[in-house]
Amino acid sequence: MHTTPRTPGTAHTSRTPRTPHIPRTLHASQASHVSPADLHASPSHVTAFDDSASFECGTCPPVRRFDVSLSIGGDAGQGVESAGAIACRALMRAGYFAFGMADYRSRIRGGTNFYQVRASDAPVLCHGDPVHVIATLTRDAALTQLGNLAQGGALICDESVDLELDPRSDIRVLSVPIVNIAENAGSKASMNMAALGAAMGVIGFSIDALCAAIEQRFARKAESVVRANVQVAREAHEYVSGRLNEGFPFSLPPVPSASPSPSRILLSGNEAFCLGAAAGGCRFIAAYPMTPATTILEWMAAHAADLGIVAVHAEDEIAAACMAVGAGLTGARAMTSTSGGGLCLMTEACGMAGMTEVPLVIVDVQRGGPSTGLPTRTEQSDLLLAFHPSHGDFPHIVLAPGTVQQCFEAGYRAFNLADRYQCPVIVLLDSYVGGSLVTLGRSCLSWNAVARDRGEYLGGYEAAPGTREIATANVDADAIADTASTSTADTTGGGYLRYALTEPGISPRVGFGHAGGVHAPSTDEHEEDAHITEESGVRVGMMRKRMRKMETALANHMRGPAMYGDAVVNGDVDVTLLVWGSTLPAACEAVALLAADGICANVMHYTDVWPVSDMEAPLTLRAMREPRQTVTMRVPQTATTPEPQIPMDDATGAGSVGAPGAGGMLVAVEQNYTGQMSLIHRMITGRAPDFAVLKYDGRQISPREIADGVREGLHRSRKEGAPDA
Repeated sequence: MHTTPRTPGTAHTSRTPRTPHIPRTLHASQASHVSPADLHASPSHVTAFDDSASFECGTCPPVRRFDVSLSIGGDAGQGVESAGAIACRALMRAGYFAFGMADYRSRIRGGTNFYQVRASDAPVLCHGDPVHVIATLTRDAALTQLGNLAQGGALICDESVDLELDPRSDIRVLSVPIVNIAENAGSKASMNMAALGAAMGVIGFSIDALCAAIEQRFARKAESVVRANVQVAREAHEYVSGRLNEGFPFSLPPVPSASPSPSRILLSGNEAFCLGAAAGGCRFIAAYPMTPATTILEWMAAHAADLGIVAVHAEDEIAAACMAVGAGLTGARAMTSTSGGGLCLMTEACGMAGMTEVPLVIVDVQRGGPSTGLPTRTEQSDLLLAFHPSHGDFPHIVLAPGTVQQCFEAGYRAFNLADRYQCPVIVLLDSYVGGSLVTLGRSCLSWNAVARDRGEYLGGYEAAPGTREIATANVDADAIADTASTSTADTTGGGYLRYALTEPGISPRVGFGHAGGVHAPSTDEHEEDAHITEESGVRVGMMRKRMRKMETALANHMRGPAMYGDAVVNGDVDVTLLVWGSTLPAACEAVALLAADGICANVMHYTDVWPVSDMEAPLTLRAMREPRQTVTMRVPQTATTPEPQIPMDDATGAGSVGAPGAGGMLVAVEQNYTGQMSLIHRMITGRAPDFAVLKYDGRQISPREIADGVREGLHRSRKEGAPDA
């Protein structure tokens, strides 16, 4: 597995939480500092980007006046990601909405990396496809990305690069002395700034705004370093500005306001989750660094003193999960973070938390494939593992946020659900949503509106102070001894029944130091007072008690799928896209692409993926006919070998292939090979998708790929359903 190099295990503690200082990387500008006070109260279920409409409110993305994407490519170690992040910051400071996505290999040197940036006058929550400007530092980078360059776009490369690639006649090729500009400024290492300056010059972005972002990025470096990088960017910007023909179709027009918007921030999904966890009262994290989840531990450790968090770099994932379980036993809100291989190692600890009914939050930032796979790439392939995170049956909850804002929400919801239902909660992020940068309105992060719901927690020395704490225990703490059962021996000394049988399945829980709360939790099956037992009757009663918690969760706190798109209103839809997690933004944009072809579509998105109930399916599904045949439409992968069309299910059901307006077709969109959510959805609802659009090459699916897959699937389905087929 790909990991961050090991350093000696460390722990940082702070007993007195201070007002959190949100990291510098989240600042919109030096003048727009983010703090919890800035993340002012707003309804947690409503989002807004400043005063702009967001598809988070139930509609598809707004119409954009302009939408420009650029990509900077080179070898690992050439500062491609740094250049891309600076571009995102500069665009946001200038008043645009920006989105940044890194695509990098697991090599320190060698291997082609690129960073894609998208800018618009309206919110953007996914990458653009195709890109309009490509700036490359190497020939390999140019060849890798050339196929994704839009018609009429521009390719920028160093004058020393001999492309010999028979450049497309529909693009503009600009040869720029990138290396010479950098060397003349005193450092060849700054040629990433030359590529950045050239790319931003092609789209007509202000050089002064770009230089301001560069100065901010290198503010902690020596003055000579700052000056050299600014000079390099400025010279490259001027070079292309004077050589590009007039009428380049992908330039950025000025935004209405030239001043930075203090209401906006630049944030990744991993950072947003950390902020949500901090707002939700996280007090402990133990983790072993593992790409692409490493930044969660790094963020928590960096701000541990300000937030009153204990952050531990464990020796491995097993130790990290066990430490988090131990912290949960004390009453502390505890979590661990990892990626696929690490989650496998945590399964026994996850089962222990389920048996002992200890709250535990596990964040799995998914990457590509089993074993080490593609450690720096993205995939949605851990869903079935999250559904069955250990041996045996025990209650647990799985969340899969699809946007950066939903990551913030998942941060505090995970702790509330873990505490209330005294069980593990697994949060499925992935490299894409976890690592990409998105421009958000501060109001999307409703810090002051976060309430900490501890359920049947009766307190202890770790009871979190503050007005945002919700005390919901139904058992009188002063009368805890009255819960003793006459059918079991009093082995606890206080008569406290840690696992008292209750109708909702939730028993009163105490933290360390609570008077009368002495008990000895065991990983074995146990009686109400935690005493070990092998009696069949007790086993059945305890099993039913634990699993009733999931029925209670479904009835009270689990969310059904959300519907997006104009077709939600009239219910007359040709296609419903079934998605979960990070495919949501691309799916919503695909709706607009399909509409251009006269295909009416909407999106059904799951954030709460376990437990789910067939009663949660929207009414639109009930109008859908059973599929004639379920097939797989695999998105063209990066490999040159043609992909066979492998059926997911050859069973033929009643009915014929529907036409537009005939109730619609259900299409699963996922980033894995087997269509894991499709399998779960069929198991729970009895409704199999008509076909699936799948991608698994380690790169995030784009709106264009979804739309193309849906078009092809509809074509095949209608052809197969014709009378003469």
